Amino acid sequence: MGDKLESLARAAFAPNGFETPRTTIAVDAMGSDRAPRPEVEGAIQAARYGNARVLLVGRTEVIETELANHPIAAELPIEIVHASEVISMHEKAAHAVRAKRDSSMHVGLRLVREGAAQGFVTAGNTGAAMATAKRVLGALPGVDRPALAAVFPTTIPGKAAIMIDVGANVDCKPQNLEQFAIMGEIYSRSIFQNQRPRVGLLSIGEEESKGNDLTRQAYELLRGLPLNFVGNVEGRDVYNGKVDVIVCDGFVGNVALKISEGIVETIRYMLKESLEATLTRQVGFLLSRRAYADFKKRLDYTEYGGVPLLGIKGVAIVSHASSNANAIKNAIRVAAEFSRSGINEKIAQELTKQNVVAAAAPVLKATD
Repeated sequence: MGDKLESLARAAFAPNGFETPRTTIAVDAMGSDRAPRPEVEGAIQAARYGNARVLLVGRTEVIETELANHPIAAELPIEIVHASEVISMHEKAAHAVRAKRDSSMHVGLRLVREGAAQGFVTAGNTGAAMATAKRVLGALPGVDRPALAAVFPTTIPGKAAIMIDVGANVDCKPQNLEQFAIMGEIYSRSIFQNQRPRVGLLSIGEEESKGNDLTRQAYELLRGLPLNFVGNVEGRDVYNGKVDVIVCDGFVGNVALKISEGIVETIRYMLKESLEATLTRQVGFLLSRRAYADFKKRLDYTEYGGVPLLGIKGVAIVSHASSNANAIKNAIRVAAEFSRSGINEKIAQELTKQNVVAAAAPVLKATD
């Protein structure tokens, strides 16, 4: 496997009529609910736009069958890397990581570790993705648990907020939230060029005394950091732009994320239904179609592609299990941009500077 990874890393790929992208992204072609169709179609779109060279990782015969439906793929910087096993959505992460060393997830992350790819994208089992990334790539010094950071739109034009964690860690200690705050603050500075992001702790009230044991203890730790910590924020503050970084455990964050996705779908359905109810409204809808399209795009999670797993020695983007081709395309773009940003190095430097140590366990070293 090592020789194959090395040859892939050094391979020169210049398809007819298309410029060779400098960044290579490995995609778990077996991850999503409808795999490998969204992964293949998303890879084709990303390669056509020049976002990246793509390595589709998974069962060769299955991927080849899907690629055969898209003749243009032969002209694009897309290759297949075989992986014989698949981690399903229902498998326990710990067992899958140990038992399936040749899974598409494991092989894809190994490509990143060996330098054959600069990033990895999966729409597969989130828990398995975090556990496998931590095992194969290793965690950054000072990081006990990597976390998923999602971008939320706000009511302030041109402003977005980052929520961390949104599902990688359902049970957390206060020190974990301390690490999340530092990683989220660095991520916000890097992608939004915000020199002093406002950091808030998600709780059930703004008062310092509100919340549970976890949030109250985390409050004290965050207050002691040299960050622009503004205290507790409530659920209604997620979208109003009050803060730039929202810190929470993965259980709360994932519930908030899924509720938000459900609300967006409900609003879109109700708005469309209302606009199409009468002829007058239909005329108005035609006149406002562009505004409606902009509204959909602003709230459409597929435009964000996926969320980065912060705190690992490499780039891994986790997408929604129901991702379509557009989501995979954008996840590949995000992975390529993330790999060029040097955010991981900045996180490692900041954690060292703040003398933040792993909360409960030694840093995992990369291993097969």
